[in-house]
Amino acid sequence: MIGVFDSGFGGLTVLSSLFKTLPQYDYLFIADSARAPYGARSADVVTEYTTETIEWLFDQGCTLVVLACNTASARALRNIQQLHLPRHRPDRRVLGVVRPSVEALACLRPGAIPGETTPSPMTGVVAVLATESTIASDSYGIEIRKLAPHLELIQQACPLWAAMVEAGELEGAGPEYFLRRSLEPVLNRPRPPQRILLGCTHYPLLLPIIRRIVPREIRILPQTDIVAESLADWLNRHPEEESRLSRNGQHRFATTDDVNWFASHGSRVLGQPFTAERVRLKAVR
Repeated sequence: MIGVFDSGFGGLTVLSSLFKTLPQYDYLFIADSARAPYGARSADVVTEYTTETIEWLFDQGCTLVVLACNTASARALRNIQQLHLPRHRPDRRVLGVVRPSVEALACLRPGAIPGETTPSPMTGVVAVLATESTIASDSYGIEIRKLAPHLELIQQACPLWAAMVEAGELEGAGPEYFLRRSLEPVLNRPRPPQRILLGCTHYPLLLPIIRRIVPREIRILPQTDIVAESLADWLNRHPEEESRLSRNGQHRFATTDDVNWFASHGSRVLGQPFTAERVRLKAVR
């Protein structure tokens, strides 16, 4: 079973693409809604919360977990992969969203962007919009400098964007004001970006407003299909891990907060109704 984790229901945008790209597998999605959003929290707290959540997913039978949360991927993934798993879960795997997103943003791998089968490495300017915690981690900057040092990267923190999505505020004057305030420093530059990556899985739900603000010649990259295609590629390259996954097309949903609220809001994001169970996470020592 594949576990998929987000601090809230934004990760359901990734899960929807996983259903379409890899429908044969069983999935267990959990949203830590009681403590969402993670974007303004410290690295230590994000690592603590993320570790608690992946341990719950492992206990439920997941052998592979996808962190469909940029803040968790940026702040916690390295610690989990290098320290926690070798000590406590050497037979489990945890993947994040930063690396495949950078590959797509820089056009480094064929198929990194769905629909672009023969990309060539980009030159010029690109941008990442993300939470305060993700930007503070410089995870995207580190990966860009390592994989595509020829690119100029703009990193823009977008306070309140994820919180607005969690509150269901996806349209109107209020959300548009906050989106414009974060986008103007990116767009009003002598050299504006050629591509903008939405570096939070909540942000695709704000895409109608973003598209109204951002000029058409600038390509906007949501992470949804990027992550799904990257996971398909990873499973193809790791058949020993792929063979461990159950294949019944079954889906489970869990939240650490109110199940009715989560199912109601989340069903609109996922595009299909579902029921959820409430779980209580245990501290990991």
